[in-house]
Amino acid sequence: MPLAEITDQDLDLDRHLEAVKGPEFGAVATFIGQIRDHDPGASGEVDRLEYSAHPDAEAILGKIADELERPGIRIAVSHRTGTVAVGEPALIACVAAAHRQPAYEVSRELVERIKAEVPIWKHQVAADGSKNWQGLR
Repeated sequence: MPLAEITDQDLDLDRHLEAVKGPEFGAVATFIGQIRDHDPGASGEVDRLEYSAHPDAEAILGKIADELERPGIRIAVSHRTGTVAVGEPALIACVAAAHRQPAYEVSRELVERIKAEVPIWKHQVAADGSKNWQGLR
């Protein structure tokens, strides 16, 4: 079973790297989605994001990871909820494979599917106090 979680705790890259460690893996593609200080939907400089998740979000994330993990591929992925400051990670995804090509391909598919399928919403808060929602569908 891959590591796949939604958590309100700080994300730890080393924990994810450890979860995909193995002598059969020669490549680890690592994606870190961190909060930036700007966004087209913000009225000014972004101060923080406040993430909310549907109660089924972790199960959906786990299903995606299960579908993508197979012999020769190991996945560890976590997404934050709660308040996340600029510069902090909101998503860490590590994909290990024997070679770089499948690690890159699965990593990209994993992140794209998370963005498209996992019901997580972000409430973006700008430095001027204005707010807007992202990811509502």
